[in-house]
Amino acid sequence: MKFEVIASKRDVQGTGASRRLRHAGKVPGIVYGAGKDAVALEMDHNDLLQQLRKEAFHSSVLTLNVGGEKEPVLLRDVQVHPFKRQVLHVDFQRVDKTHKIHMKVPLHFLNGENAPGVKLQGGVLSHVITEVEVSCLADELPEYLEVDLSELAAGHSVHLSHVKLPKGVECVALQRGEDPTVATILGVRGEAEAEAAAPAAPTEGA
Repeated sequence: MKFEVIASKRDVQGTGASRRLRHAGKVPGIVYGAGKDAVALEMDHNDLLQQLRKEAFHSSVLTLNVGGEKEPVLLRDVQVHPFKRQVLHVDFQRVDKTHKIHMKVPLHFLNGENAPGVKLQGGVLSHVITEVEVSCLADELPEYLEVDLSELAAGHSVHLSHVKLPKGVECVALQRGEDPTVATILGVRGEAEAEAAAPAAPTEGA
């Protein structure tokens, strides 16, 4: 999925200027990186809010259009109001397509309801982590990674090393020698606990 963010340069900066922008339905922001000067930006609030609601927007290489000049960027930070549906500020980082980037991408879990541990053994599926940090070139960045749970039994887990990665994509945790649990199916303990708690049957003659 491709996203384009329409922005314009912001000449006036500071807390007061940002407040006035927000009152006018705009969002202040900044773009930096790739050996270029940082540029202050402003964007339409409602357009940006609609894009932020899409999962892929947070894990894709975006096209930033500033006055007709386009460049690839990553969304690096979003500040939102603590209780209003209002975006306060956004940070974008320019992308050098010849260098690897680090980005968190979501995990999409498949076939959880058909896993033997759930369907046949009555276990409870737990998603331990829902996103992972990957390293790759910008053109190879996946929107998400799939985790197939179709053969997972109760009491067993899927680790990060079991997740299939697209060509050119590496998991940062695995590079560090870590292999965290991604998902697990907890065995049903209710029946065993009930048996242990039940009073012993009376013996004859008691």
